[in-house]
Amino acid sequence: MTADSPIRPRITPEYRQEAEREIRAFVRDWTARDDRLASLSYVATFAVYFLTLWAAVASWPTWWLIAPLVVINATAGVRLYVLQHDCGHGSLFTSKHANDLAGHALSVFTLTPYRVMKHNHNQHHSHLGNLDERDTTEILTLTRREWSEAGPWRRLYYRIYRNPLIMIPIGGLFTYVLAYRWPKNAGTVDARGVLLHNAGLVAWVALLWLLGGWPAMAIYASTVFIAGCIGVFLVYLQHNFEDTWWDRKPDLNPARAALQGSSALDLGWWFDLAVANITYHDIHHFNANIPSYRLRACHRALREKYEVQTIGWAEALRSFTLKLWDEEQERLVPFPREARHRPVVSGA
Repeated sequence: MTADSPIRPRITPEYRQEAEREIRAFVRDWTARDDRLASLSYVATFAVYFLTLWAAVASWPTWWLIAPLVVINATAGVRLYVLQHDCGHGSLFTSKHANDLAGHALSVFTLTPYRVMKHNHNQHHSHLGNLDERDTTEILTLTRREWSEAGPWRRLYYRIYRNPLIMIPIGGLFTYVLAYRWPKNAGTVDARGVLLHNAGLVAWVALLWLLGGWPAMAIYASTVFIAGCIGVFLVYLQHNFEDTWWDRKPDLNPARAALQGSSALDLGWWFDLAVANITYHDIHHFNANIPSYRLRACHRALREKYEVQTIGWAEALRSFTLKLWDEEQERLVPFPREARHRPVVSGA
């Protein structure tokens, strides 16, 4: 920063009511929906998805061509999920009907029933940062005190669960292939919609089988696996990093939970494009009405006004070593080192 550069106030870690109002007014200017941009994002993503899937099947068994096409196709699948997530917030298109119609159309290709996803994700938003409502945060996080009080079996389960080599690949498969076939609250939110969604998914897989046989099945399975890994990677980093923030009511500050408890991943322009800017998760939680096609520009403009914490690749990867929320330090920390008891050797 040069001597002539303006001093930008930090958004974190302390928030005053006046600062919250300023930031809320600032990001409100970026909430305008644009059906042209929404349609471009929607149609272009579907085009990449179908084109790369067709090209991968047509390239069988030339693996050096198939491999990059599968990765691009999986990334397009993640982007479709982000667009469906936008539809759930009513922020992609200008009308509720268009958002809901587009969200249902996306569900077969994201393996995610629309209405239940919308309900559960909105619950996540409403309970963000609340230590007493952690069942809505997607990734389970124990406090350091809970860890110290846990028995050996719970500790073993949690160690396995938080191991990135388990959480990312197995967690991705479990979530998108199994759990979403009958998600939590499915019976009370939209049982009929989930059943219709699953029927549509069966029809889509059957069509792939009829058109491409086993090669299509292998390629589709590969793209689902990779997309699931990318999805869990993003979901983890959105709220699991060193300087995140949790609290309990009545001290819970929703604005601080949104801006400090959610990450801003600065992983490069291409990564932002690939995942429809969901990397800027802090302002998304602060105002979920900002469409995905405006999130990056909004965040860049916000950085000119305030000093915003961002996470690059090095910190993102290091975040996977953090396992427990320390309520005293107010930060995410690694597992504590277990005390090693050495035998006492009596003197001669």
